[in-house]
Amino acid sequence: MGKANIGSEIDDTDREIIRALQDDGRMPYSQLGPLVGLSDAAVRQRVNRLTTQGFIRIVAVTDPTAMGLSHEQGLFGIRVEGDVRQVAAEVSDLSGAFYVVMTAGRFDLIAEIVCQDRGTFIDVSTEIRSLHGVESVEVLPYLDVVKETYDWGVG
Repeated sequence: MGKANIGSEIDDTDREIIRALQDDGRMPYSQLGPLVGLSDAAVRQRVNRLTTQGFIRIVAVTDPTAMGLSHEQGLFGIRVEGDVRQVAAEVSDLSGAFYVVMTAGRFDLIAEIVCQDRGTFIDVSTEIRSLHGVESVEVLPYLDVVKETYDWGVG
């Protein structure tokens, strides 16, 4: 997600808008406006500002299990020797890499990998291990997703 503009702030009304959109990202402005005490035009303007300034993104979130990807997903803890940013870029370009972050601590990178089948999952694992600069990889396959939420960040 893009970084919010430095010096930009959100107020309580913005937070209410964000909470409502986290619950239903397709909520029409005609319902959202009265919910937060604004006109359709005013709430549209706020949503556009929040989007333009990088506070929010409106996206469709798929359910990997419903998409037939139930057993071929997991986190990869990657230790790097050398340029972490270069390895992060290469991992990000791989098919199946949906989330890649640089970290401090045990791993230099954490990547969430989601694949259609076990063979592809193994292929991606092998490809990550063969990248220049990758020192080691620990694969943590998902057994079950117990909680998944997107309602953080609004106080």
